[in-house]
Amino acid sequence: SIAYLFFETMALRILVGCKRVIDYAVKARVAAGGLSVVKDVKHSLNPFDEIAVEEAIRLKEAKKAGEVIAVSCGPAKSSEVLRTALAMGADRAIHVTVEDTDTLEPLAVAKIFSKLADDQQADLVILGKQAIDDDSNQTAQMLAGLKNWSQGTFISSINVADDAKSVSITREVDGGLESLSLSIPAVISADLRLNEPRYATLPNIMKAKKKKIDTFTPEDLGVDVSPRQSITKLEEPAARSAGIVVGSVDELIDKLKNEAKVL
Repeated sequence: SIAYLFFETMALRILVGCKRVIDYAVKARVAAGGLSVVKDVKHSLNPFDEIAVEEAIRLKEAKKAGEVIAVSCGPAKSSEVLRTALAMGADRAIHVTVEDTDTLEPLAVAKIFSKLADDQQADLVILGKQAIDDDSNQTAQMLAGLKNWSQGTFISSINVADDAKSVSITREVDGGLESLSLSIPAVISADLRLNEPRYATLPNIMKAKKKKIDTFTPEDLGVDVSPRQSITKLEEPAARSAGIVVGSVDELIDKLKNEAKVL
């Protein structure tokens, strides 16, 4: 039918980032040697990436997207977060295997996504605004620069035009909210208030086990992921000393002035 042909022609192909990080409920601890954190703890899908996955799936459900491809760069266990994205509703996944994620920098990840965007003929890339492990907040911006694509960062709403040639977004800025119209192709980074991700149902978790995950290395993609910087030392924040109870306002002022020296 004409409607079906229109959908096939105009719907977008979306790449969505899925980083495996230490679970938000786990307290990160510095490993022996002081150059990395303890890895033998619970990991999960980066919360901001989970929001990005949810938004991509919602665009597909609204028939604004034709295919959602989840992408993760990391060790073998990164396939776990890809299965999470597939169970939420992504169509297929790509795993770029990188064992040493401590030296995997945002620029290298941006280059990987740039190559995959070409290979997969993507129209839109949606990433979490940052990962909760390194808090870099750089990959989306670098990717847009490499591709010379429109970019919208820290977005809290998105609306794709019916002709799939532009996308209207609202982004969170220091002074409030900013509304922009971006031409497609574009790179978008998701902020916390964009949506509330769904829970994967048991039937969808079972279906996800049968969905396709393609595996590549950076070398397969012709991308150099050699680090440009090195970590010299990691330290945990100093422990806070216990508070005290003061008997009067005068005593409080005295301690703030003479002990804390903040007055």
